[in-house]
Amino acid sequence: MAGVLNFTPSPIFWPLTSRRTLASRVSIRSSAEFSETPLPSASVSTKEEPKLGFSTSTPVFSPPPNFKAPQPKRFAVRPDKVLDILGASLALIFRLGTGVFVSGYSVSFVSKSDISPDQYALEIAGFKLKETSKLGPRPEKPIEIYEFESCPFCRKVREIVAVLDLDVLFYPCPKNGPNFRPKVAQMGGKQQFPYMVDPNTGVAMYESNDIIKYLVGKYGDGNVPIMLSLGLLTTLTEGFAMIGRMGKGSSYTSSKLPPKPVEIWAYEPSPFCKVVREVLVELELPHILHSCARGSPKRQILYQKAGHFQVPYLEDPNTGVEMFESAEIVEYLKATYAV
Repeated sequence: MAGVLNFTPSPIFWPLTSRRTLASRVSIRSSAEFSETPLPSASVSTKEEPKLGFSTSTPVFSPPPNFKAPQPKRFAVRPDKVLDILGASLALIFRLGTGVFVSGYSVSFVSKSDISPDQYALEIAGFKLKETSKLGPRPEKPIEIYEFESCPFCRKVREIVAVLDLDVLFYPCPKNGPNFRPKVAQMGGKQQFPYMVDPNTGVAMYESNDIIKYLVGKYGDGNVPIMLSLGLLTTLTEGFAMIGRMGKGSSYTSSKLPPKPVEIWAYEPSPFCKVVREVLVELELPHILHSCARGSPKRQILYQKAGHFQVPYLEDPNTGVEMFESAEIVEYLKATYAV
């Protein structure tokens, strides 16, 4: 798992127009799944696109004036953000906690002396929780997914990402986003979401159910979790899960595109992580998600890295900022990248 910490994102951040040939080799079934009217071919520019992060005119980013990373406050909600967190928490009810635990999760209570102080473990009533999981093969490179926050079909895929404990390079595609929506139409032939590219195998595909089956077959045990296999009921509950944050994470806010994707340690069901993800999508900021649901080995990695485990945790290679606390992360992202 040490490879997570040494991952250098820049090479993956090149525009993916060259992967159009990958998409053409994969049979992609047409569907109306959360699709919008595809862009006519004439509306997609055929001019050479700038290479994100490698332009000679790349802007220099720096933290906001007088910025100081906040100290982490466990389970604390800033008073002005209570309604946001409550609204984001509704998803836990409608989705019955899907994505809270990684595949093969198990837990047992042990004495505090059974776990060394340098090991991450949740402490309850004088005991510590020993958590384990059974993960499938790990992809060498992060899966790449084009999607946006308020799409129920996209949420299905984000949930399986949490269950399989995958690292994903997300390319946000909010409505009117100028960068990655057109790119999906170029690569796959239509603007439909989610759209997945696996750089480890060359597979590219639309359709949330097909993406889920592919990921569990390639990086899991082949079994789709029950809450993701109920057909229309799954789709309906995914939609209900978004009622508390209706419209958030769907429309583009003018922003400056950074040379490197930011990195976020988070997992889908967390309401604190959700409010941060909404802003990442609205600002169209590519981000590497280090998924770390309960049972994830990456919890130990973050614990060693930051001296504390709490999510969301942001690492911004464009400014050098590393920070906890969802409310402050949202303010930092807006101050740094919004126009």
